[in-house]
Amino acid sequence: MYNNNKILRRYSESFKLKILTELSHGNYTKSKLGKIYGINPTTINHWIKKYDRKDLMNTRVMVESKDEISRLRALQKEVEQLKNLLIKKDLDKLVQDSYLEVAAENLGYKNVDELKKNLNIEP
Repeated sequence: MYNNNKILRRYSESFKLKILTELSHGNYTKSKLGKIYGINPTTINHWIKKYDRKDLMNTRVMVESKDEISRLRALQKEVEQLKNLLIKKDLDKLVQDSYLEVAAENLGYKNVDELKKNLNIEP
């Protein structure tokens, strides 16, 4: 048996705009407006997005000192260098594996593992 006891609320456009206007005046926060009108603050966020009122969204301001910025840049540079080293290492491994395949074929071995075993190369 289907039992749906949820209350589905629909708000008029003018009501939504009224809430956004009150929020833009700065008299109330989203949570305060939610308590006053019985609206979930996430619903207000949906209305902000719907009416493209990005000025009402919460913003995060990061304050960084010059030392933090230079440290961050140094770490980004180090990460880039490590990425390049990893790429070089992977390419070197591919080249080595290719050489060993060609050598195994030319020397008459069944596979690369047999060549490595014969030459005492660790797999």
